[in-house]
Amino acid sequence: MTVVSESALRETLDELIRCGGNKAQAAKLLKLPEMTFKNRLAQAEVRGIKPSKGIVDPNDLASLRGQIKRLETELRSQEKQTEETALIKEVIGNLARQVEALDPPQWLIRPSTKLSAPGVPTLFLSDLHWGERVFSSQINGVNEYSLRIAHERMETCIESAIHLLGIISPRFDYPGIVLPLGGDMISGNIHEELTATNELNSMPTVLDLYGVLVGVITSLADKLGAVFLPCVSGNHGRDTTKIWAKDRHATSFDWLMYRFLAKRFEADKRITFFIPDGSDAYYKVYDHAYLLTHGDQFRGGDGVIGVMGPIIRGDHKKRSRNAQIDMDYATMIMGHFHQYVHHGRFIINGSLKGYDEYAYANNFPFEPPQQALWLTHPKYKITYRMPVYVDRRREPLKTSWVSVPK
Repeated sequence: MTVVSESALRETLDELIRCGGNKAQAAKLLKLPEMTFKNRLAQAEVRGIKPSKGIVDPNDLASLRGQIKRLETELRSQEKQTEETALIKEVIGNLARQVEALDPPQWLIRPSTKLSAPGVPTLFLSDLHWGERVFSSQINGVNEYSLRIAHERMETCIESAIHLLGIISPRFDYPGIVLPLGGDMISGNIHEELTATNELNSMPTVLDLYGVLVGVITSLADKLGAVFLPCVSGNHGRDTTKIWAKDRHATSFDWLMYRFLAKRFEADKRITFFIPDGSDAYYKVYDHAYLLTHGDQFRGGDGVIGVMGPIIRGDHKKRSRNAQIDMDYATMIMGHFHQYVHHGRFIINGSLKGYDEYAYANNFPFEPPQQALWLTHPKYKITYRMPVYVDRRREPLKTSWVSVPK
């Protein structure tokens, strides 16, 4: 008798089970003579080889009971998740349609009649990593992050953005401001090291950040008259081991906080939320189309091209996809990579937490904590563009305004 490999014998057993024990049919599907097929079954029995995992013998009652039990467990889990998602929506309330389907305010699409009007500002908030700790001693003293510092930096971010907008237009001749919330708003517990070192667990962190963002949105609405908030979830705020393609939004603390914020400002007509269930938010400022995404879908790169390779490839794919559904966009905006880049076709945001142990260990270039600010003009599209540095300097720089090195 010819000795057959273990994988071939297992394949023989698997096919027999799929055919319900019909040896002639199984032999035919494997293109084997029936006698050869029976010889393989005999060898498998002698050598104690079992069918592949997941293949259940219809004649093995114990295996069938086990399979039924597993399926019932999976079904209960799925039903529980569906019930939880429905309960969350019920608790949050039946929000206006505008949080899921874009119904933009008129100031966002109707140009001002004043020729001197600078356009609509956008302050991009993403990658706050609220609740995370960055230890100065572990990164050569170049940065530090904690809840106290996060509060200070957010305050500085809003003050600096308003100051910069005041330089451009002292009369604040703006119809409102776009405030994209781009995900990774909290640190989350997706890695063991974060679970061990985060200052707070996820839910208390959400509550703390919620209070801060209520103040931010209120301040901007009071100063600029109106706020439009497109929102997408990141990868850090999830409560699953891996990020889900289905129900991504319903497994994210980012999404949950956006919904609570939308509920909080439901009666304030100055404030409009756009919270799609998918990973991208498509909207326009005047006739300039933007695609907001977090950026965790883009992977790859190396020490030479850095993040630009995967981002350019990812942008090309998204443009191709959107062109097929009549949702072409001019500019993609995203976070995730913690590197401020203002390219002609996309804008990558910085982060509030700044340089951390992961960036240091992987020899990434240093970048100060910052967020992106720009203006969209009805005629000239994106005009002013500037980073908003959020870390207060502790000591003033003492240097000449210009010098020639010797």
